[in-house]
Parts: sequence; structure tokens; C-alpha cells
Amino acid sequence: MRVLLWHVHGSWTTAFVQGGHEYLVPVLPGRPADGRGRARTWDWPASVHELTPDGLRRAFDEGGVDAVLLQRPHEARLLRAWTGRRAGHDVPAVYLEHDAPGGPAAATRHPMADADVVAGGRVPVVHVTGFNALMWDTGRARTVVIDHGVPDPGPRWTGERAHVAAVVNEPVRRWRAAGTDVLLHVASRVPAEVYGMGTEHLAEHLGTRGPTAAATAGRLYDLPQAALHDRLAGARAYLHPYRWTSLGLALLEAMALGLPVLALPVTEAYAAVPPSAGVLSTDPDELAAVARRWLADPAEAAAYGKAAREHVLTRYPLDVFLDRWTTLLDQEVSAWARA
Repeated sequence: MRVLLWHVHGSWTTAFVQGGHEYLVPVLPGRPADGRGRARTWDWPASVHELTPDGLRRAFDEGGVDAVLLQRPHEARLLRAWTGRRAGHDVPAVYLEHDAPGGPAAATRHPMADADVVAGGRVPVVHVTGFNALMWDTGRARTVVIDHGVPDPGPRWTGERAHVAAVVNEPVRRWRAAGTDVLLHVASRVPAEVYGMGTEHLAEHLGTRGPTAAATAGRLYDLPQAALHDRLAGARAYLHPYRWTSLGLALLEAMALGLPVLALPVTEAYAAVPPSAGVLSTDPDELAAVARRWLADPAEAAAYGKAAREHVLTRYPLDVFLDRWTTLLDQEVSAWARA
């Protein structure tokens, strides 16, 4: 089938477009958030096609779009403005929620819970973790959980650098939720390297945390995904400092590379990181102590990393992820045709 989706979450979309369908991604001049088109830092398959809004309208007029995957509330409005079609009425649609709720967790109403087509049962809300599905109030909307799928990057861990690596986008703006204070605490005790958008703003904060943290200020990077994987594989261990987040794909990708994990025991971390694959603790001092032990003992780090890789490829296999999405889209297209 031909599926329209916006390029919102690069790593998730990279996994999704490995399926056996055609994928239409909107593109706009300058490639802003509503029209990023194909990824330019990752090799997506030839089955992913960029279309302008006019091209999308023509595709719909010619009957060449089977389903729409929405990921942000305003995309339903974009769909109608660009193509004249209403999600769930004129074309089968699914709404994918990537995130945990950002407000009062147990009481946050999902933005699609009261949308007419969602509440009417025509557009299911898909969550990427069971925790997210539990915490969002989606009202009468149908909900489905489809866990992440991770493309296998191969067992690339070398651990040659006695550093702990972390991937955190916008760590200063997202301070508490991203666990940036936890990251700084660990970085003040063991050498660290940090990757992600906006990491340069960490430099001034690292400079106030002593010489070990100050040295980390020289190891702040914003790399494309392929280069990030190459670089991460050389770090001894991976730190996932988030207090409140959906299950980060960067964590799963690091595990697939073979990195052992240090993380807080929150949200979906319990399912992603079993005891054989790393250490979960609410005590940043314990995380730093384990990191120091692994930096001194590469063999122990390698054993945890091997288990991390085995677990993530078993728990989040790409083929199962793709099969579940194909089944859901087939069901929605068939139900829409019968309506």
C-alpha cells in the first residue's frame, strides 16, 4: 500500500520505512518541520518518495494513497488544507503518539481524545510503549501498543574510550525531564561524552562541576545518525539519564551496538534494560560508581553490553514491528472500505 506520513521522528521513521510498502513524505521549501522530506543523514530505501502539497493532492485525486499516519494533532488540518481529505472520513488514518504525557501525568488528556474521528472510533491512537498507553487519557479512542523495532546495526561496540556516552537533545531546555542534572552529576565523577541537538549549551554548566566535568565540555557533539552509531560504539558504556520520557530509541540503538546501560528505573526502562544488560538506580552516586567500575573493567562492561544487545534484538525486533504495523494498516484500510 501507499502510506502518507510526515518525517517527524528520524530514528522511528528509519525503522518504519523498512517495510514492504511505498511511503509518501511531504516536502516544503527549506525543509521545515512540516515538510522535511526524506532523511538527508540516513539512507532510506527508494520506496520513500518526497511529494509537495500539490503532488500529494494529485496522488489523492488519482487514488494513489491508501492510508495516512498522523503523528501531531495539526497534521489532520494540513491533510485537509493540502488535499481536501479528512482523516478517518475520506481516507483511512492512524494516529501515532511517540511521547509520554507532558503535563500532570495520570490526568493529561490526549489532544486526539476528543477529536470527532478519533472518539468515533475511526482513527486508533497507537502508542510506542505500554507505559505511554497507561498514562495518557485517550477518552473513548481506540488504543493500540506497537513497540519499537530496531534495525540491527551489528555488534560494533569496542569500548576503546574509557568514557560514558549519553544522547540528549536540548539538554538545557529539557533539564529536569531529560535528567540533565543527573548527567552532570555522573560527568563530574567519570569522563563523559554527550551527543544531541543543543548540547553546546551544556558547556557552561559542565565548567562549574570540577575538572572531570569541565573536560566533558570538549566532548559535546551533534552528529547524524550513521555517524552517531560509529562514534557511540567506541564508548565504554551508555548513560540514559531521563526522568520522564517515552522509551528513547537512542537507548535501544546503543544497546543494539553492544553498550552496557546505566539508567533511572522510570517509565519503560524496566522492560528495556534487564539486570543482565545494565544497572537501573534512582541514586546518581550508584550510577557513577558502576560507571567507574566499568571504566576500570572493560571485560565486565563487555559482558553487560553483549547481554544488552541480545535483549534489545529479541525484545524489539524489526520484523515484528513491521509486521504489526502492516497488520494494523491492513485492518484500518479494510474497515474503512466496509464503512
